[in-house]
Amino acid sequence: MQKNINIKNKRAKFDYEILDKYTAGIVLGGTEIKSIRLGKASISQSFCEFNDNGELFVINMQIDEYSYGGHYNHKPKAERKLLLNKRELKKLQKEVTASGLTIVPLNLFLNDKGLAKMNIGLAKGKKNYDKRETIKDRDNKRDLSRIKKNFNN
Repeated sequence: MQKNINIKNKRAKFDYEILDKYTAGIVLGGTEIKSIRLGKASISQSFCEFNDNGELFVINMQIDEYSYGGHYNHKPKAERKLLLNKRELKKLQKEVTASGLTIVPLNLFLNDKGLAKMNIGLAKGKKNYDKRETIKDRDNKRDLSRIKKNFNN
């Protein structure tokens, strides 16, 4: 078992402009948390959505079945409830409905007590030209760091 679990959504910062970040707890079953502790989860294709009662759920999050679970195992792509304060939920729901923003999972981690937490971000989708600029900036930074490294040696 790994001690530090930090599962990232690498596509989130490329596809979206993150405006605000929150840390939310997740409601999980026994075999789900065991699979996460083994590092067998993915949030690359997932997103967050509100239901009719104003509760926030993460959808399309992949948690592989626990190998020793037997017939008590969980569904790999079930909807999982996110836990936030009422004030934060109302603020997020207002932003999503009013301005057409979306909520994206950024990373999934275990805190000091061993509980699974998820960083979520209020995000606005990027256009294609914004993505090209991101790629260009990343390449320029990489080239600059290579030049600095060669210059120092």
